[in-house]
Amino acid sequence: MQTEVGTDSRHQILRAAGALFQRNGYDATSIQDICNELSLSKGALYHHFRSKDEILFEIMSHAMQITEEKVIAPVREMTTAGGDHAHRDSPEGGGLAEAKLRALIRLHLETVLRTRDREITVMLHENHPLSPEFRGKINERKKNYVKFVEETFTAAQGERAASHHNTNGSSSRVAVSARAATFALLGMINWIYQWYKPDGPISEEELIREYTEMVFSGAFGR
Repeated sequence: MQTEVGTDSRHQILRAAGALFQRNGYDATSIQDICNELSLSKGALYHHFRSKDEILFEIMSHAMQITEEKVIAPVREMTTAGGDHAHRDSPEGGGLAEAKLRALIRLHLETVLRTRDREITVMLHENHPLSPEFRGKINERKKNYVKFVEETFTAAQGERAASHHNTNGSSSRVAVSARAATFALLGMINWIYQWYKPDGPISEEELIREYTEMVFSGAFGR
C-alpha cells in the first residue's frame, strides 16, 4: 500500500535514494524504485522533489555540508599545534601549519570511514548525471575544498622550509608541489570506501597513521 509523506519524509527520501544510488548506481535507479523502497506514491515524492536530478543534487549538497562541518571548520578553528584534532598525530616540534595538515588528514579519513555516509560515496562517483546548473553549484564547493586542502599543504611546507632554514641556515626544497600533493591525498582518501573493511586486518587508527606517514614522506621528502 502506498502512503503519503510525513513531516520527516524529505529526509527519508534522500536516505532511501542515497542507498539505492550507492547500491545500484544513479542511472539504474528510477523514481519508481525510490517510491517502492518507501511505499510512497509518485505524487508524494514529487511534492518534495521535482526530479531524480534534484534528489541527487540535494544528496551531494548534504555531503559537502558534512565535509565542511567535519573537516574545514575544526581545522580552521585550530590555534595551537597541540589542539584536540592534532595531538594524536603531531610529533614534538611540529608547528601549527603542520598540525593543521595532520588534523585535516585525520578528520577527512574519519568522515569517510566512520560515518560511512551514503551521501559521501554517491557524491564521489555520481557527479556526471547532474544538470549543468546543479553540477556547477556542486563543483564550486568541491573546488573550494580542494583550494582549502592545497592552502593547508602550502602553509605546512612553508613552515617546514622556514624551520629547516632557521636550523641549518640553508633553504629546503619541497619534494612535490602542494597541488600535486592535494590531489594525491584526496584520491587516496576518497577511494577508501571501495576496499576498506572495519573488521579487516587494518584498524582505523593504523590506516590514519599510515596515510599520514605516506603523505608527509612524499610531500616533505622525509
